[in-house]
Amino acid sequence: MKMLTKLRYFSSLISLSLMILSLSVIAVKGFNWGLDFTGGVVTEVRLDSKVASKDISALLSLASEQEVSVISAGEPGRWVLRYSLPSTQEDVSQHAMDIEQVLQPLNSDVEVLNSSIVGPQIGQELAEQGGLALLVAMLCIMAYLSYRFEWRLASGSLLALFHDVIFVLAFFSLTQTEFNLTVLAAVLAILGYSLNDSIIIADRIREGLRTEPGLPIAEINDRAVKATFSRTMVTSGTTLMTVIALWVMGGGPLESFSIAMFIGILTGTWSSISVGTCLPEVFKLNSDHYRLVPVSDTP
Repeated sequence: MKMLTKLRYFSSLISLSLMILSLSVIAVKGFNWGLDFTGGVVTEVRLDSKVASKDISALLSLASEQEVSVISAGEPGRWVLRYSLPSTQEDVSQHAMDIEQVLQPLNSDVEVLNSSIVGPQIGQELAEQGGLALLVAMLCIMAYLSYRFEWRLASGSLLALFHDVIFVLAFFSLTQTEFNLTVLAAVLAILGYSLNDSIIIADRIREGLRTEPGLPIAEINDRAVKATFSRTMVTSGTTLMTVIALWVMGGGPLESFSIAMFIGILTGTWSSISVGTCLPEVFKLNSDHYRLVPVSDTP
């Protein structure tokens, strides 16, 4: 057996093992849902530029039973305060107006720039719509792959997509990094990115099955990987450079998106080569499934 085939099989076993571990992590730890899904208050304030985030956090923690996150808005003295939603709407309004009073001990002029509220019902609707968006995207991809390729070949691409999404979700579950709408947008973007590589390799496999029907499927898969490897590395490398720049220069608001995309690009490149090519072999894909039917000249 050739070295490349052995590497593909070995990497597939690693991927399957990590997928099982990732699903276990998600089942045990769950997610740290952001305010977009749980409901909460986001207030933006302007203070003296000498005030540090730890001073703001200390005062807010004393005044509120909810956990409060203090995020720099990218401008000196400008902060975004995020905290969970109180039990009643009246409490929300009162709490938002009390921000100035709570921060008075800082001996700084406190200016509340804006305050927005996400109710628990809206958060639940966002969670349901987000899950529905993922489901619809997967179903549409499944329908497209089934139409474009034979189901044995399409199954590898589908498993690769599932593999990439699970890895990203497992990271956010393990680290308990906040899962918000930005992360959900990144997951949907990863689906499209991973599908691109999978389709290119699958197309090469289909072409090999048609033009060289006598070759074993493992040999055809190896040739497809070799033919697309340099293109895959260049595409993934340039995309990673862009994501890293976004991660470093984008600041806090884009950090979660950048992390999710970074993991998704790495796992998408890996899965397209290993998982996406090995599963069709397990299902005994061969040239007979792509044999062209001759067209008769008789009317």
